[in-house]
Amino acid sequence: MNDAHAEGSPQLPGHKRSPEKAAGHWLLARVGKRVLPPGGRETTDWLVSQLTLQGKDVVELAPGLGITAKELILRVPKSYVGVDEDADAVENTRARLREVSSSGVHPEVVNASAQCTGLEADTADVVMCEAMLTMQGDRTKLEIMREAARILRPGGTYAIHELALVPDGVGFEVKDDIRKALAKTIRVNARPMTVAEWQDLADQAGFDVVATRLAPMALLKPQRMIADEGVPRTLKIAFNILRQPKIRKRILGMRAVFNRYSDQLRGIGMVLRRREENQ
Repeated sequence: MNDAHAEGSPQLPGHKRSPEKAAGHWLLARVGKRVLPPGGRETTDWLVSQLTLQGKDVVELAPGLGITAKELILRVPKSYVGVDEDADAVENTRARLREVSSSGVHPEVVNASAQCTGLEADTADVVMCEAMLTMQGDRTKLEIMREAARILRPGGTYAIHELALVPDGVGFEVKDDIRKALAKTIRVNARPMTVAEWQDLADQAGFDVVATRLAPMALLKPQRMIADEGVPRTLKIAFNILRQPKIRKRILGMRAVFNRYSDQLRGIGMVLRRREENQ
């Protein structure tokens, strides 16, 4: 049994899929990796630092393992609702939030899609979303961002942490090569966009850009692993990878792609504000 899943705990998302077919981020979770967004913990911490959370109504789309959800709850919002279409992710987030139940916040996690949350309009002050939009097609990205705008109150804040391409003028062929390589190695049809494209998408969805931060996409580099996970957990992750040949092959393949395109790939954090007159 690896470090990521103890007896009696919820099953990890994608646990039924073989190592050859599982989505790359859930494969990393199997070996114990907790920080999965492309810009690392530093970008998540930056995003959270930009948000006013105490006493606010907070929604998180696709909380996954519930790592960021825990950080949000510790800042004592008025309410927290997590929305995830993966039932296993819902249970993982609920389990994680039981660790902070003494905060006085009574969090709720619901099983629904990000583009159709079922939440009432104009009821959230903050919406948070990490490492999910990148894995959607362009049309679905816009649908999800418009859903975030719908549930936010006018002037509300939308914080996203995704994968970007640089520079803005990167050619179509390079974009296509990167998308094909990512799809092949992480088994998800990832479609990262340039900073300008992310900004344009936000504008179409009814948001103004407040702040943007770029970070190296160094998810599997030793220095980033230690910064994100700490030394003891990084060593456990390395041990889990080494003793599972099929998983090791997949992760080495992902690392090779990330290294090959390191000049073009970045983690991006964006703080967006819903316009008073929403589109």
